[in-house]
Amino acid sequence: MHYTTIVLKYRGIAIITRQTLMLETRTLAIATHDAPILHQRAQEVVDIQVHAIQTLLDEMLTTMQAANGVGIAAPQVFVPLRIIIVASQPNKRYPDAPFMEPIAMINPEILWQSDTTCSGWEGCLSVPDTRAQVKRAERLRIRYWTRTGEQVEAEYSGFVARIIQHECDHLDGILFPERLADPTETVSEAVFQQMETMRLAH
Repeated sequence: MHYTTIVLKYRGIAIITRQTLMLETRTLAIATHDAPILHQRAQEVVDIQVHAIQTLLDEMLTTMQAANGVGIAAPQVFVPLRIIIVASQPNKRYPDAPFMEPIAMINPEILWQSDTTCSGWEGCLSVPDTRAQVKRAERLRIRYWTRTGEQVEAEYSGFVARIIQHECDHLDGILFPERLADPTETVSEAVFQQMETMRLAH
């Protein structure tokens, strides 16, 4: 496989992309839990429609889909900006996920969360081979900017609300195991998939 490295600049931040020449698609390297960028607060985006940001949005989505994710945040691809992509869809890692069109949320701000919470299984592309039950708000209201520069407020619930909370945590340097009362209460991906197979069989 042959690659070329492309470096785009946004306000002094180098956005490094890797283009696969054979397939003409782009994927980005995914930071894992020990990377310092995953433990820092990300910066706000000022110029949404510049080429570097628009390219980053496309490549974040491609990277997420290639890794069977349902969401991704810019710090996960080594870019310290407040950008998330929410893209719930059934895949190998989340076979029961509801389908939605991917949404890029730039400078997202959670305005309200319900007092009602629920626990659900989470994993993370940056915390490989780890699953855990995480308590999150059942519903939320969020304000964000779209990739075309429009400001939007919307409410979400259930699994999509969980994705949003998980990805917004990334923007503040928080990984999902830090949300656990007991950080040791995790299972491997293989064990989780076995549990899911048994659940679906009954």
